[in-house]
Amino acid sequence: MHTKTVLITGANRGIGLEYVKQYAENGDQVYATVRDLNQAAALRHLASQHDNVELLTLEVADVSAIRALANVLSTLTVDILISNAGTYPDSAFGNTDVQAWLHAFQVNTLSTYYLAEAFLPQLQRADAAKFIAMTSKMGSIADNGRGGEYIYRSSKTALNMVVKSLAIDLRPSNITVAALHPGWVRTEMGGPNGLIDTQTSVRGLRQVIAQLDTHQSGHFIAYDGQEIPW
Repeated sequence: MHTKTVLITGANRGIGLEYVKQYAENGDQVYATVRDLNQAAALRHLASQHDNVELLTLEVADVSAIRALANVLSTLTVDILISNAGTYPDSAFGNTDVQAWLHAFQVNTLSTYYLAEAFLPQLQRADAAKFIAMTSKMGSIADNGRGGEYIYRSSKTALNMVVKSLAIDLRPSNITVAALHPGWVRTEMGGPNGLIDTQTSVRGLRQVIAQLDTHQSGHFIAYDGQEIPW
């Protein structure tokens, strides 16, 4: 079995934490980043049980921090990079916060672009690297039938466009880029009413990632393999 090197941002809880757990249990080498290790007890406990998990600090809203981490890991070969860190500020018509909106774009949109830019050499070293952006069906313009949630929706729609352009620009490096929707998951961000648990979501997402090839680069895909309309 050929093990992979996987870099995951936003690994302290929810889907990010489950990604770390499943890839680690699969025997892959995992680099897990969080904003504050002191606030990541579950991740620290998980890492203590697996010698193939390395924990790193990263504030994805800080472009200089992304570049600094890429410099620290300059000799690494990255097979799979999962841009998972995200934020979901509530918003509604007549009730939005400008700073929260700008910060959401920094975390949900810009960080993915700058991760791709900073870690391009590490991805290019892999035979056929995969760059994954965790997005949401709420970023689908075609799927929006309820309105509201202006901040989250717009940041994810913008992220989807970043993914589409990255797929074209990174194709010469044989890097597959995809926007993945995890489903409505029961997490702190998704809430208690989600339809699936993190284990089911990440099992499906890992299968989608494993099967991705360059023909699907630039696609918007759900955890169950279904294409999602833009």
